[in-house]
Amino acid sequence: MASRNISVSEESRPKLPRHAKLKFDETRQVWVILAPERVLAPDEIAVEVLQLCDGVRSVGDIIDQLTIKYTAPREAIGTDVIAMLQDLADKGFLTEAREKTS
Repeated sequence: MASRNISVSEESRPKLPRHAKLKFDETRQVWVILAPERVLAPDEIAVEVLQLCDGVRSVGDIIDQLTIKYTAPREAIGTDVIAMLQDLADKGFLTEAREKTS
């Protein structure tokens, strides 16, 4: 798969690439990322983060939102979120929104 690797930072605006979809699998009762010839079943926290990856919010915004929700230290959440998103990007399950040019 020739996907564009990204380096995830707080400024990144991650989203699922066109070929991947986050869907709830009714049969298994779990969330999955469906991509050509691949399926990934992220854990509950990863699903929550992925649902925020809309290409509009920055990673920093996502971290801020989770910090408020879980009343946890921002540094801890930030480290975990960036590591998880980078892992997904390295596997081709995440890309970065590009600026639209007019």
